Amino acid sequence: MKKDIISYSQEFADKILSSKRKFTLVSHIDADGISSMAIMARTLKKEKIKFKGLFLRQLDDLTIKKIQRDDSIKLFLDLGSGQQELLRNYQFNKEDILIIDHHIPQGDYYDQFNSHMFNEEKISASGLCYLVSRSINDNYDLSKLAVVGAVGDMMANETNRLEGVMREILDDGVKEGIIEVTNDLSIYGISTRPIHIMLEYLDDPYIDGLTDNAVECVNLLSDLQIPIRDQEDWRVWEDLTKEEKMKIQSAISSRLSTEDLKKLLGEEYIFKDERRRTPLRNAKEFSTLLNACGRWVKPKTGLYVCLGDRDRYYEDALIMLKNHKRVIRDLFNHILKEGVVELDAIQYIDVKDYFPDTIIGIGAGMVLSKVNRKKPIIIIGDIIGEKDVRKVSARSNYEQVKMGVNLQKAIISAAESFGGGGGGHSIAAGGHIPKGCEKEFLLRMDEYIKEQIS
Repeated sequence: MKKDIISYSQEFADKILSSKRKFTLVSHIDADGISSMAIMARTLKKEKIKFKGLFLRQLDDLTIKKIQRDDSIKLFLDLGSGQQELLRNYQFNKEDILIIDHHIPQGDYYDQFNSHMFNEEKISASGLCYLVSRSINDNYDLSKLAVVGAVGDMMANETNRLEGVMREILDDGVKEGIIEVTNDLSIYGISTRPIHIMLEYLDDPYIDGLTDNAVECVNLLSDLQIPIRDQEDWRVWEDLTKEEKMKIQSAISSRLSTEDLKKLLGEEYIFKDERRRTPLRNAKEFSTLLNACGRWVKPKTGLYVCLGDRDRYYEDALIMLKNHKRVIRDLFNHILKEGVVELDAIQYIDVKDYFPDTIIGIGAGMVLSKVNRKKPIIIIGDIIGEKDVRKVSARSNYEQVKMGVNLQKAIISAAESFGGGGGGHSIAAGGHIPKGCEKEFLLRMDEYIKEQIS
C-alpha cells in the first residue's frame, strides 16, 4: 500500500483514540455508508469508546438539523467532505468534527481522511474506515465489510475487480480466511439464483436466445448435460464444478462479441463465514441487501446484519430485499416503456411520483446500457413528504468519464444555480432542486456536460 495513506490512517486513528470524548457517528444510508457505520461501531465498541449513530440520506439544510448539538465529536462517514461550507454555516466547531469520506472535498477546514488527498479514486468510504480501524487495532476481520461497501459503491465495476488500496484490503480478508476470490463469470446471483434463472436475468450484455428466455436457458443446460437440480434444491452457480462452469462459459462466449464477453469475466468475492445459498454469501448480493435496507429508509436493519444479526433483523432485511428487487424491475421496465428524452449531451426521464426517490439512482444505473450509452442519463422524481423539492439522479459509465464527464461537478453547479444542492462522484451523482425549474435545470446540465466533453 502507499505509505502516505497508511501513515495518515494511523494519524487519524490517533485523533480518535486521544480525544477522550463520546462520538456521534453520522453516515450515509447506502451500502457503503452502512458498512462504514458498522466498521466504526465495532471498532469503537472494542475500544470501549462511547458512541451513538445517525443515518442521513444526504447532508443538507434539512437533515443537518437532526444532528444533536451536544458535547460529542461528530464523525462523518461517507459524507461530510463535500459539505464543509454547510457545516461551517451551521457553526460546527473544527475541534468537534472528523470526516472519513471518499467524495470530492469542498476545502480542508475540518480534519478529514479523504481518498482524494492521496489521488486514490477506487477506494470506498468503508475501505478508509477499515484502514483507520486496522490502525486502532488489528481488526482484519472487518475487511469483509470494507469489500461489501466497495462493491456496493461500484468500485469494482470498471474492471470487474477491486484494485489499488482496496486490493490490499481484500488481501487482508483472504489471509484471514474469510474471503475467497473466484475468477470466472461475474454475474449477480451466484449464491442464490438457480443457474437457469441467473442466465435468464443476464441483460448486460444481452445474450441472444438466453436473456429473458427461461426455457432456452434450461435447454442449454440440458444440452451441456448440467443438472439444474441437486436432489431437492435448485443448483446455483456456486454449486457447479469447475468443468461445468467452463462448459457454460464456452457456450455463452459463442453468442457474444469479445468486448461483451469481457464484461462478464471477472472476480467474485465469496464470504466463507456465511451460509451458502444466502445473499450474505458474496459481496454483490450482500451489498444489494444493504442498499435495499437503506433505500427503504431502514439502514439500521442493515447495520444490525453487519454487526452479526441473523435472526429478526436479517429476516426483515430479506423482505426488504425481495420488495426492492421487484420495484427496481418495475422502474427499469417503466423507463424502457416510456422512453427517455435526448438532448445534445444528456438523456432524461421524469418518473414523477411513480417510484420512491430513494431508488431512482439505481434504476438510472441499470437502464443506461439499454438506452444511449454515449450520454449520461438523468432521472427526476418526487420526494416523499416534500411538495416543493424534487430528487435528481444521474449516472454515466467509464467510457463517458474518460471523455471528461464529471457528474458531480455538473450536478452541483446546475442544482446550486437554482437553490438546490448535490454531490456524488464523476460516474454517479444526485441532488435536489426546487419544483418548477426542471426544464431549466436539464438544459443547464446539458450545457455543462457539453463543456466537459468538448
